[in-house]
Amino acid sequence: MSKNSDKGHRASASQFFVAGELCRRGHMAVVTMGNSPTTDILCSNKDGSKCVHIQVKTFVPGTRKCAVGLKAETNPGPNFFWVLAGIPEADSTKPFEYYIIPSKVMAPNIKKCFERWKTTPGKKGKRRNQDSAFRAVRLPPANNLNGWNVSEYKDAWKLIEDRLK
Repeated sequence: MSKNSDKGHRASASQFFVAGELCRRGHMAVVTMGNSPTTDILCSNKDGSKCVHIQVKTFVPGTRKCAVGLKAETNPGPNFFWVLAGIPEADSTKPFEYYIIPSKVMAPNIKKCFERWKTTPGKKGKRRNQDSAFRAVRLPPANNLNGWNVSEYKDAWKLIEDRLK
């Protein structure tokens, strides 16, 4: 199996793992199967009166970064969340990791991190690509370039649950 295929399978699996966790917690969760550019999972309370949108990004536990892309710089509103899902390799004994981050927190931090990244020299002192669409979140224990540490968002499912009350 190709490396790209493995990445695609892991990304699909992570959406289902996140949806499964939300269902386990008593919510209704539907994976959009790529039919929405900004929402991987729609999640509502049981009576359907409140809904949140979730964008899932996948990483392998033990890695230092999770790629989130340019759209992480936008804040579509209070009902939008990012879940960084650490999905272990099939033969791994590492635990799953989830960071639940509101877009109102993600967007300004990703912007600040990218601005800091652009102004720091790259390898061998080279100037960085100012137009890069790549954005990433450094994972604990590391801090992001602006000092932001996402540790407080580990397993923070309550942020979504509170929005669905």
